[in-house]
Amino acid sequence: MTIHDVARSAGVSRQTVSRALNDKAEIDGSTKQRVLDAARELGYRPSRFARGLVRPDTTTVGLVVADLLNPFFTEVASGALEAARARGWHVVVYDTAGDAEQELATLRVIGTQVDAVVGYFGRSEEDLDRFTAGIPVVLIGREPRTPRFSGIAIDGEDGVRDAVAHLVSRGHRRIGMLDDEGGSEPSVRQRWFRRAVAEHGIALAPGWITGAAQTVDGGGAALATLLAAHPDVTAVFAFNDVIAIGALREARRFGLRVPADLAVIGFDGLALGTLVEPELSSVAVDTRALGALAVEQAARLVTGAVPLRPAELVVRAALHLRESA
Repeated sequence: MTIHDVARSAGVSRQTVSRALNDKAEIDGSTKQRVLDAARELGYRPSRFARGLVRPDTTTVGLVVADLLNPFFTEVASGALEAARARGWHVVVYDTAGDAEQELATLRVIGTQVDAVVGYFGRSEEDLDRFTAGIPVVLIGREPRTPRFSGIAIDGEDGVRDAVAHLVSRGHRRIGMLDDEGGSEPSVRQRWFRRAVAEHGIALAPGWITGAAQTVDGGGAALATLLAAHPDVTAVFAFNDVIAIGALREARRFGLRVPADLAVIGFDGLALGTLVEPELSSVAVDTRALGALAVEQAARLVTGAVPLRPAELVVRAALHLRESA
């Protein structure tokens, strides 16, 4: 909804809407109330960006991440912050700690503090719309169901296919996966993995896919569970690099050589992967580009410019081979 919609609904000019919303004295009380009622019914929120044309330092983007302790979100935030600074915009970062109630609490306050919202959400689109009416919202890593929201997609299927093909070329046929245990259903990365192994005629045995918490300890515990049940597994693909690094550490505790006894491939391509021994192979995402693209789309929506098309809002992941596979 724009100021034009409010003016049309209230039967007044844009200037009158602006005066009413900014509590100016030039209009009578009944006209002001009519404008305010129209704005409320339409879910219109006065654009702070429009006021920022006079004070450009007032435009603020809310960046919502699930866990700043996870280096993936830190790298995405870094890209978003750099893109916002290039526009002279402020960024307010909200860390929901991956908790649904904390995310809801964030949504309750965010609408009054920012001009646009970008980030990661697990709540329904109905909840998002209820608390962000009139504010552009760009979802990262999630495909929106309605035109109300914009989304930045991560397409890693080709990268996962290349990862599995590489493992098969090295003689691996017993390939396990450490998936995110937090979802109510298998992750999209697990679906990519299943399709990739099926292309090589590999039938996954029950238990070859194990859930893991998205922490280093979670990755280690998941690998221990997997190998206890299936000691014949010779390679693992992990939902993300943090889980994969935990698997590397646990493999050493088992006395396994990586990659000679157990090959490990992660997903995300974090800089952290170059600091472990051996260096982690990963299906890599340009995390900084992910954050920058989200801010770019938010900027277009806030300013009324032509938004990027869905085909332009995709960041593709590619296999980066290092020492662990």
